[in-house]
Amino acid sequence: MNYLYDLHTHSNCSDGQLSPTELVTLAIANKVDVLALTDHDTVVGIAEAEAAAGNDLHIISGIEFSSVWKGRNIHVLGLNIDIESPALQSALEIQAKARFDRAKTISEKLAKVGVPGAWEGVQHYATGDNIGRPHFAQYLVDSGYVSNFAQAFKRYLGAGKIGDVKQQWPELETVIAWINAAGGTAVLAHPDKYDLTRTKLYTLLQDFVDAGGTGIEVISGNQQPAVTSKLIRAALDFSLLVSCGSDFHSSENGWQTPGKMSELPKGYKTVWDDWNILTG
Repeated sequence: MNYLYDLHTHSNCSDGQLSPTELVTLAIANKVDVLALTDHDTVVGIAEAEAAAGNDLHIISGIEFSSVWKGRNIHVLGLNIDIESPALQSALEIQAKARFDRAKTISEKLAKVGVPGAWEGVQHYATGDNIGRPHFAQYLVDSGYVSNFAQAFKRYLGAGKIGDVKQQWPELETVIAWINAAGGTAVLAHPDKYDLTRTKLYTLLQDFVDAGGTGIEVISGNQQPAVTSKLIRAALDFSLLVSCGSDFHSSENGWQTPGKMSELPKGYKTVWDDWNILTG
């Protein structure tokens, strides 16, 4: 029997639209069998997701870490992690402080250009200290400064704008070490979104493998077959386990719906083959 895995999703515990319970409900409706909640730099939503899933859905404990590689922001998924791991808890504290400091700076910069109250405003949308630019975008929309998210990033939050505050993320090797110490599987997230040449992608993958990374997300939402073929080839060239996920954030993005990704090609070793859960 074939099971449907979606190993990359977000809830409103980071920058997603839905609560963990709502996300699980949508995933069940879409016939997902195994769901990984991979919020940015937090695991606070996993307990709620597990409670909501009951016996209808298997939840994989996950996280999405931001890291830096050769000056680029690279995301790494930690799948099937031990959320009680001391190594992970220490990592979460580091990331929470980085996000907190960045959010305060963005708030101060926005105030200087006539957008007061942003710090207080984003608290309504964010969970704890996990504040990101989408929360500021929502504040800007709801406060009437812009009419939509696109305008928020174009005027205030996008590259080169006042709210484009560079994050001091840890190095790629550090993030992979955190995941491995927590007993998880380190997976390079959405590699085609980094706009890398083949040479640079292969340099990244070599460094990823050398640091202890073992998986690659060959399916990210709905994507072109040529992208899938390219990433399958890369997985084979570096003996990486393959993974798939919708990267769901919002119901407004129809190409990133839980369980509705492009089909993962069969015949390749997956990240879940050795997890002792469902088998496809």
